[in-house]
Amino acid sequence: MALVNFSLGDIGELAKELREAITGKAIEDPQKKMEYLLKLKELEQAVDLGQIEINKAEASNPNLFTSGWRPAIGCIGALALGYHFILYPIALFVSELYGVRGIELPTVDFGTLFNLILAMLGFGGLRTYEKIKNVQNRH
Repeated sequence: MALVNFSLGDIGELAKELREAITGKAIEDPQKKMEYLLKLKELEQAVDLGQIEINKAEASNPNLFTSGWRPAIGCIGALALGYHFILYPIALFVSELYGVRGIELPTVDFGTLFNLILAMLGFGGLRTYEKIKNVQNRH
């Protein structure tokens, strides 16, 4: 599964622009516009439901390589955040405190990592919903 850098709202805008490009006109009739927007929301919901089913199948797989990649990425993200916001500043402070200058500690590319973490949190929101609804853990 590939991560993408656009939202379903972007897909909706693209669909609208494609329709307008093909037909050469925008939707004028308010009733037709509402029907179009409703159909677009239904399509977006179908995509979301499909992703949920994929997530369920992956999570229930006994193969750790299939079901464990999301928790592994979550741990890596948590470690990177902990390093960047806690360990790194403390290490710089301690090095300055003891007069050690010129140390270059490794940094984290957060541009890429945040995209990944935010995607994971989006999927993780589904688990929060399950906890609110008191769905039992199936592991």
